[in-house]
Amino acid sequence: MATVAECRTALEKLSENMRGAGGDVRAAAALDRTVSCHLTDLDTTFAGRLTGGRIEVDDTLPGPPGERAQIRLALTGDDLVALVSGGLDFAAAWASGRVRLEASLLDLFRLRKLL
Repeated sequence: MATVAECRTALEKLSENMRGAGGDVRAAAALDRTVSCHLTDLDTTFAGRLTGGRIEVDDTLPGPPGERAQIRLALTGDDLVALVSGGLDFAAAWASGRVRLEASLLDLFRLRKLL
């Protein structure tokens, strides 16, 4: 089972990957939105912002997110690490219910380029 520290590292890697991307991916990452990532198996939430082409984690909180972020992700720690490392396909994980992504329809349309 992935630890909270490993999941934070995975989010930092994802953030760096987004920041270094070009084209459509860079444009999609240029949103300015609040973000939460709830690790269901660790009952921990990372809260922050997607801004400047990267994810900035401001807080690590116990339990599910207290406030409703504009972009919300929920998955296990192992799945987060696997997604970032390329060992898990986002579309397949989302279709099977392993990953939940909630956002406005317009944001989902933009974010699809990241996934």
